[in-house]
Amino acid sequence: MATQYAGGTTGHRIEAPTGLALLIYRLKEALSTPKPYLMGFGVFLWLFTYWLLCEGLKLDRFDKIPGPVAIAKEWFSYEPFQGISFFTAEYYDHILASCRRIAIAFAIATGVGVPLGLFMGWSDKIRQYIFPILETLRPIPPLAWVPLAILMFPGFEAPVIFLATLASLFVTTLNTMLGVQSIDEEYFRAAGCLGSSKWDIFKNVVVPGALPYIFTGLQISIGVAWFSLVAAEMVSGDLGLGYLIVDAYMNNVTVPMVIGMITLGFVGWFTSVIVRVIGNRLMQWQVKELALQGR
Repeated sequence: MATQYAGGTTGHRIEAPTGLALLIYRLKEALSTPKPYLMGFGVFLWLFTYWLLCEGLKLDRFDKIPGPVAIAKEWFSYEPFQGISFFTAEYYDHILASCRRIAIAFAIATGVGVPLGLFMGWSDKIRQYIFPILETLRPIPPLAWVPLAILMFPGFEAPVIFLATLASLFVTTLNTMLGVQSIDEEYFRAAGCLGSSKWDIFKNVVVPGALPYIFTGLQISIGVAWFSLVAAEMVSGDLGLGYLIVDAYMNNVTVPMVIGMITLGFVGWFTSVIVRVIGNRLMQWQVKELALQGR
């Protein structure tokens, strides 16, 4: 357990909080700032505006959209009228199908994109070979790849995973490359003067120096992966949140459609938080530096 001492060598021993005590301490610190209250007010304001437009005033065109009260009643119902709620197995089948596809696609994009971006940022020759190809393919929207994906890959799973991987790969690779290019040249010169080999420079200078950009790219990447996944599921999926949304629309049941959209937002936000937490754990030095700067 980490300890601190007050009053010099003869002072009292102070134990730093850990575990649950640390969590409670951080929660108290957060509640002493206006940030959580502003966030709560923002959520309330959004819900109130949503209710006012759809159910309160019932404005033209908005009255066709299910309001928050109607959605909450259906979402928390044991016997939902339109088939989807917290208490139906089908709801979790859609979530698990999408999460499984995202996990596979994100793992492939990270495993390929991060090393590729590192080498592209470090080597001019590799960048000259690969960068034009990436820049040519990157503007093509995911939906344009759907016909080719269906032709290239059999079944329902592989085309959906391919489309999510493709979109995520571009973001991961380019952000990683920018991270390497952002490293100050003095670090490379200093490492060379100390007799470091190319592998030592790559391992101890290139990779740590690019980490902030890598994890920023991964947070963007997983959001892009969700966007592409939903588009692919709408066209070629048989399960998943994207399939749930388009299936509800085709059957003219709007409540499950909105439930799928809100669920997608929460699940996507949660996966981004996981990536951010892992990044903060691996970059404690940067977190401490930002804390000292009050950011």
